[in-house]
Amino acid sequence: MARSFVQQPRSCINTCRLCVPLRPHRAGRGCCRKLCSTSGTDAVILAQDSTLESVCQQLDRILAEARTAGSTAEQQAIQLAEVALDRQVLKAFGRGRQVPKRIYTIEELRLNMIEPEKLLSPKDESLNFVRNVCQGAAASGLAALTYFSGFDSSRVIGTLAGATFLLIADQVANAGGGEALIIDTLGRIIKPAYKDRVTWHEAGHFLIAYLVGLLPKDYTLSSLDAFKRYRALNVQAGCQFCGGNFDSELAAGRISSSSLDRYSCVALAGVVTEYLRFGQAEGGVGDVAQLDRLMRALQFTQKKADGQVRWAVLNVAALLRPHAALHDKLAAAMAAGASVGSCIALIEEQVAQEML
Repeated sequence: MARSFVQQPRSCINTCRLCVPLRPHRAGRGCCRKLCSTSGTDAVILAQDSTLESVCQQLDRILAEARTAGSTAEQQAIQLAEVALDRQVLKAFGRGRQVPKRIYTIEELRLNMIEPEKLLSPKDESLNFVRNVCQGAAASGLAALTYFSGFDSSRVIGTLAGATFLLIADQVANAGGGEALIIDTLGRIIKPAYKDRVTWHEAGHFLIAYLVGLLPKDYTLSSLDAFKRYRALNVQAGCQFCGGNFDSELAAGRISSSSLDRYSCVALAGVVTEYLRFGQAEGGVGDVAQLDRLMRALQFTQKKADGQVRWAVLNVAALLRPHAALHDKLAAAMAAGASVGSCIALIEEQVAQEML
């Protein structure tokens, strides 16, 4: 089935690892909540006098464990956030003011200053110049080798064969991760604006996820950062989120409306960010394609898929526009390497100020 709202993916600048949790059962109200862990760690307790700072520090500790312990620690983090929300320690988590859920037309998007053709078909051209520079440098290097080797054809052919083998091996073993690491790293040196675009893109994912009730787990802003963090070449810049229930929903082919709404908003947050900031989305080809694959798996009709995407785009834009200053501060904090807990504290403090 054709999809009018997506473009076939080329290479993806940013990848967003989306895993949407269901809303956990809320504990009864009391002076504190005891959240039991089966991972061998101490039980998590939210004390009566807990502050935003202490809750965010607890979240950082649990999320650090979640990177290795998996879903058990993730559920602990979600439960802690829910309890803190009940206690009014957290006030913005899942509390973003969203637009009514209904079918919106293209004309309604345009009335809200959104041009779908510039948003939902990302033009992934940010690193084309860098790729051209690298290819030119490789060609110049080969020419220099040919000249200084006295036009020794065996040496030139051997070099070409070795380089070709490395490229093929990288594609097979790392899905082109090695090449992406080199291009991404050089792109940040040659084009500083590219670095800023990626940071705003990922900050958009982070902020929207938090406002719609999806707890961020971790983030990276570059292929080099991802390689240092995970020791893997096939991991690119992106955000990770807590939760494992979405996988079981997807496997059963029965995804709840609330889970789909959160997934759609977070998936499109990066491209909407780039559109609002720069007038044209470039990164996020993979994000849009990922959402398109989900719609196909759910066997959505064209009308239903378009309706879901248009609502999500409008909803994300409505959440981002009034929080532009917060978005800037969050991007700056993420660029400085702030922890997830520190980023959450920043969001909470800024939203509290805006509510005054």
